[in-house]
Order: sequence, then structure tokens, then C-alpha cells
Amino acid sequence: MTVKGERGRGARRPTLEEVAVRAGVGRGTVSRVINGSPRVSDATRAAVEAAVAELGYVPNTAARALAANRTDAIALVVPEPETRFFAEPYFSDMVSGVGAELADTEMQLLLIFAGSDRERRRLAQYLAAHRVDGVLLVSVHADDPLPDLLAQLEIPAVISGPRSARETLTSVDSDNYGGARSAVEHLLSRGRGKIAHITGRLDVYGAQRRVDGYREALRDAGHEVDELLVEPGDFTEQGGRRAMSVLLERHPDLDAVFAGSDVMAAGARQVLRGAGRRIPDDVALVGYDDSAIARHMEPPLTSVRQPIEEMGRAMIDLLLAEIADRRPAEGRISERRHAVLPTELVIRASS
Repeated sequence: MTVKGERGRGARRPTLEEVAVRAGVGRGTVSRVINGSPRVSDATRAAVEAAVAELGYVPNTAARALAANRTDAIALVVPEPETRFFAEPYFSDMVSGVGAELADTEMQLLLIFAGSDRERRRLAQYLAAHRVDGVLLVSVHADDPLPDLLAQLEIPAVISGPRSARETLTSVDSDNYGGARSAVEHLLSRGRGKIAHITGRLDVYGAQRRVDGYREALRDAGHEVDELLVEPGDFTEQGGRRAMSVLLERHPDLDAVFAGSDVMAAGARQVLRGAGRRIPDDVALVGYDDSAIARHMEPPLTSVRQPIEEMGRAMIDLLLAEIADRRPAEGRISERRHAVLPTELVIRASS
């Protein structure tokens, strides 16, 4: 059986000129139709599209991209070890949102890990060759040199969460401050008085904002902030276990824990149970992210929901806008933008 327009492996590919002859138009008109130009009539567009279908013409996207100084590729760069990427639901949700938003475009998505010095050097060489049209940066720490490198290379970039309040790159984030406040206010409303906080890595601005929200919620409720109830973590399960052990040694009478991620909350839960503490009877527990981990824990975990997939979609929208807004003659990019998406506290049995 032969499908119309299908060509054998050895068959010569039809040319743009042949499409033009079949449609009865000029070569430039065919090019405008293929590139989506509005400067053609409906009748002409229909004739060209019919000729393309009849001949089985496939546009040479590589040549088109080269002529337009484009690669039709976007890099999603994760400056973390691969083990962390595959262990934390945050990253898979982010990739899901990015991929869904790119589905209707011709852009290819490249996933690049840059967790070691060697990987960063290779990435710098790759980016310097301008092999991508833009970059999405996920999980960036305050001292990360990659954002500055992208600025020097004048590559459009969007970062998931600013490095500080003075971020110079376009960024997308969730309301970390408000999310943390809602978690602590919920615990206070349940009558909890000694609320500990396991932070994320404090060289991540989002983790700093969650600490700010924790402290302000306590102060606004008339509670003094006991810094011995705050212990740094690193967004890993092991970090959650370590921090929880330290907190129990300092304050064996604590009655609530707000962890800066669901993964750390899972580690804290193990230590609490090992110490004979019942959740939530003895110690209420709240996480952050509202990942699958939260729903599958026993008891199910109260958690602050980040709209992670929506954040991925927003990052793509802003990046494509930056790519489109670039002025080829001057190499400049449009004004930086910063989007902050709302969070939501999802209350379950752990609190």
C-alpha cells in the first residue's frame, strides 16, 4: 500500500521550486506560506498547501534556522547532580510544564546537567558557540556563575526563582514568603506553640523567603522567634533526617515542624517516628511542594502547593517572548520581567 505523499528512502526530495510550479506561484510566495506570513491570500495559501501535500515536500528547517541565525533549540539547564534531579518531584513537574508549553512550537528541548565543575566548563563552551536560542535555568544558587555567563553571551534566559531581590535575569517564582506564612499560621491555629522550621539551602533565595515567612508569621501572632528552632536543610531526605535529629536534641518539647520541602518532611517523619513521636498527636508536620510524596505519606502530609507545572509554562512563555523581542541589529533583549505565582496550603491529616 502506498500513502499519498510518501517517498522511498532513495527518492529525491521535492524542491521549493517544484512546489512553486505545481501551485502556479513564485518561489518567494511558497516561502512566505511555509513561514506563516500573513501577506498571502487565502486562495494562494490553499494552492501552496495543496502542492506541498501532493509532492510530499518537507521544509529544510535546519537551513531556515541557519538563515535566520536560529537553532530552534532551548536548553533546560539544571546545575545539580543527576541524582537529585531524579529524586525530587519538583524537577519532573517542571519538565512536564515546559514540555507541554513547547509542544505546539518547533523548538526542541535539551536537558543539560551542570552539577560538577567539569560539566559547567563543557556547558560554557557549548553556550559560547550559540547552539541554543535560549536557556531555562532551574534550581540556581546565589553564587552560581551561569546566569552571569548567559548575560555576557547575550543569550535570552529565564530563571526559576531569582537569586536575590535584585535579580537581573527574567524570572518565574512562586510566592515562597506567602506559602510559608500560611503554613505557620495554620499550625498556630491548631494550638501549636513550639514550631520548628527545617529550611532549604539558604543560598537559594526561595528558601530564604520561606524563612522570612516563617519568622514574620510567628512575630505577627505575638510569638518570639527562637533561632534554635530553625535548622538548615538541603532539600534532600537525608538533610531532613539530620535537621530533625538536631532539632529534637535542642527542643525535645517541640510540637510542630514546618519543612521547606516534602522530601525533607519525609526524612523528618522517619526521625520523629523513631523517637516515638506520633504525627500529628505529638508533633504536627507540614511540608512544601504538595508533591506525590505528600499524598502518599502516612498520615497524608499537609503541604504548601507550588504551581510547578504552571511555572514551567510561564518560563517558556517569557523565554519565547525574549527570543522574539531580541533586536538582531543591536543584540539587545527586552526589559526583564519577574512573575510570581500564588501558592495554596493543602491541609491533610499530618497537621
